[in-house]
Amino acid sequence: MVETSVTGVSVRYFAAAADAAGRTRESLELPVTADLGQVKSVLLAKYGPDMERVLKVAAFLVDSELTRDLSRTAGAQVDVLPPFAGG
Repeated sequence: MVETSVTGVSVRYFAAAADAAGRTRESLELPVTADLGQVKSVLLAKYGPDMERVLKVAAFLVDSELTRDLSRTAGAQVDVLPPFAGG
């Protein structure tokens, strides 16, 4: 029997991402090995077109590193950072 280990990934939303999610933070149950692509897929399924518009231009902060690399492991906390001030 293969057992898949699941963990809570804390996701924090800022600016337009918080508006799309209707909250500033939540915990997602994902495999320990989840990458940002999996986080993005869950967020798109959960929040739909509003979140899709945000995630098209957003970056993620993981372990103090700003990234758009969806193959990066999510880790314990992911911040969703849309462009600020039109950037």
